[in-house]
Amino acid sequence: MTVNDRLTALRGWMREEKIDAYIIPSSDPHQSEYVAEHWKSREWISGFTGSAGTVVVTVDYAGVWTDSRYFLQGEMETASSEFELQKMHNQFGNYYRDWIIDNLSSGQTVAVDGQLFSNGQCDMLKKAFVSEGLKFRIDADGISPTWTNRAAIPMNEIYVHDAKYAGKTRTERLNEVRAKMVEQKADHHLTTTLDDIGWTLNIRGTDIDFNPVAVCYLVVSKTYSTLFIDKVKVPVAIQNELKADNIYLRPYAEIVAYLNQLPEIDTLLVDPLICNAYLYRAINAKKVNGNTPAKYLKAIKNSTEIAHSKSSQIKDSVGMAKAWKWLEDTLKSRNVSEAEFADKLAECRGHQAHYKSESFPAIIGYKGNGAIIHYHPTHDACHDIKNNGMLLCDSGGQYLDGTTDITRTVSFTDPTDQQKLHYTLVLKGMIGLSMAKFPIGTQGNQLDTLARMHLWQHGLNYGHGTGHGVGFFMNVHEPPQGFAPGNSIRSNTKHDAGMLSSNEPGYYLEGEYGIRIENLMVVVEDKEGWLKFDTITLFPIATNLIDMDFMTTTETQWLNDYHQETYDKVSPQMDEEHRLWLKEKCRAV
Repeated sequence: MTVNDRLTALRGWMREEKIDAYIIPSSDPHQSEYVAEHWKSREWISGFTGSAGTVVVTVDYAGVWTDSRYFLQGEMETASSEFELQKMHNQFGNYYRDWIIDNLSSGQTVAVDGQLFSNGQCDMLKKAFVSEGLKFRIDADGISPTWTNRAAIPMNEIYVHDAKYAGKTRTERLNEVRAKMVEQKADHHLTTTLDDIGWTLNIRGTDIDFNPVAVCYLVVSKTYSTLFIDKVKVPVAIQNELKADNIYLRPYAEIVAYLNQLPEIDTLLVDPLICNAYLYRAINAKKVNGNTPAKYLKAIKNSTEIAHSKSSQIKDSVGMAKAWKWLEDTLKSRNVSEAEFADKLAECRGHQAHYKSESFPAIIGYKGNGAIIHYHPTHDACHDIKNNGMLLCDSGGQYLDGTTDITRTVSFTDPTDQQKLHYTLVLKGMIGLSMAKFPIGTQGNQLDTLARMHLWQHGLNYGHGTGHGVGFFMNVHEPPQGFAPGNSIRSNTKHDAGMLSSNEPGYYLEGEYGIRIENLMVVVEDKEGWLKFDTITLFPIATNLIDMDFMTTTETQWLNDYHQETYDKVSPQMDEEHRLWLKEKCRAV
C-alpha cells in the first residue's frame, strides 16, 4: 500500500466511526521516544520517519506536524504523498490542536487512541476541544483495523544488568521507590515507562532498537511487586531470581484487569503526565497523582555508575579513533558513503569490551546533509563523503558499563572564513557551558543561554535544545533534565550533582553544512552551595575549523587542557598507529 492508499483506508474507518479528525502521535502505550515496529503508527500512515511528529487526518486533509530538527527531512519524505508538512517553530507548541480548532466546526468529533496519549495530554486536548464545541473521544484505534501486515509486539528475552555495573541491587532500588511511596501515602505505584522499570529491577532487554529495554508494566506494592511481562520473555533463572525478591509475573495484557480489581480503599501513585489515558482510567484504587519516583532517582548517577561511565567513554574513543583514521586513510584513494562510515563506526565500537549496540542510528551528514539535524543515512539513500568539504558525525554506543553520545564536525579541506566563524561560535558556546559554575537550584533554561550567547551576538541560533539527560546503559535521551529554552520539563528541571547530560550546541546552513560539537558532562559539587560540570567525553575536537581571533585566552586554555587530558587517558589503550594519530589530533593550538 502507498501512503495515499493507507490514508484512504483510514478515512473509510473514520467515516464508519463518525470521526472528523483523527490524531496519531509518535508514541507507544509507554510514552517511549523510540518505539518498537508494532507502534510506528505515525510513520506507517505518513511515510515520515523522524522520531518526533504528530499526524492529523481529516476527510480532506492530512498533515504532519514536526519541529525544526526535521523540516528538511519532513519535506522530502512527504513530497510524494497527500501529506503536508506543518512546521512547528517551537517543539512544545500546540500547533496541531490549534489547527483542528480552526478547521473543524462545532459539533464535529476529534478522536485519539487513548493508549498512545498520556492522561494529562488527553485532559488538555479535551478541555481545548470541548470549549470550542467539538466532541472528543479517546477510545478510537484506527490503526489496528487498517494496518494489515503490522509487526507483532516484541517478545525478546530479558537479561539482568549486574549490580557491579549498576552500583545498587534490585532490592536497594525497590526500597528507594517504596520510600517515595511512603512519602506519598501510596499502597501501590504503577510504572509504565520502560527505562524506569529496567532501572528499578536491574533488567534490560532488546525490544526496542538502540534502547536496552523490555516492553512491560510494573506495579510496586508495599511488600511485593507485580511485573506484567509475558513469561516466554523471562528465562527460568531470572524468574526464580525475581520470585526471591517478591516480584511476581503476570501476562502483559492483564495490566488493565489488574488495575480494575485493586480495592477502592487502596491508594496508587501514578504520574498522569506519563501514564496513558486508557490505563489511567482503568485504575480502581484511589489515585495519588505524582511523579514517577524512578525517573528522578535514576537521573542521579551513583559513584559506581559515574566511574563506569568514564571508563566506557575512553573505550568508546578508542573505537571511534579507529573509524576516523580509517575514513581519513580511505578517502585518499576513494569516496566513502555516509552509510558505510556509519557501519564502520558501529564495527569499531563493536570490538570494545561489553559493547551491546549503537545508542541511536548514527547521524552522518556530509556537506548539506549535515544541516538536516537528525539525518540518518541508509545504503539506499545517502551521499558519498569526498576528501573535501565538511562532515558532521553524531553517534554513540550502548555498553554494559555506560551509554555514549558524541558529535564532531570536521573539514577535509581548508574551510572558508564563514565556516570558521560559525564553527568557532559553536565551539565557544560548548566551552562556555562546559566551564559553567552555578548555584544549586539552577535550571536547564538558565544554563542553555551560555551555549547560545556567542551565536546570538551574530544574529544566529539553532532550533534544538542544547542538551539532554543520558542514561546509564539505558536510553540515550533520558528525562528529566537537560538544557533548552522555554518552559518544559527539560528546561525547568534543576541540575543536581550526579546528573549526566549532553552539551551539544550547533549551527545549520540549509543546503551547505551543519555544525555540532557534543560532549557528555556530569554535574559535580564545587564550593558549598555551588555546582559545576566534569566533561567525561574524551575525543579530539577539530582545530583547523577554529578562527583563533575569536577565541579568548581562557577558551584556548580549556581546549588545550581538554586535548591533553584526552591524550593522557585514551592513548594508553591504543596501539602505536592510533596513538600517533591521536597525538596529532590533540596538538595544542
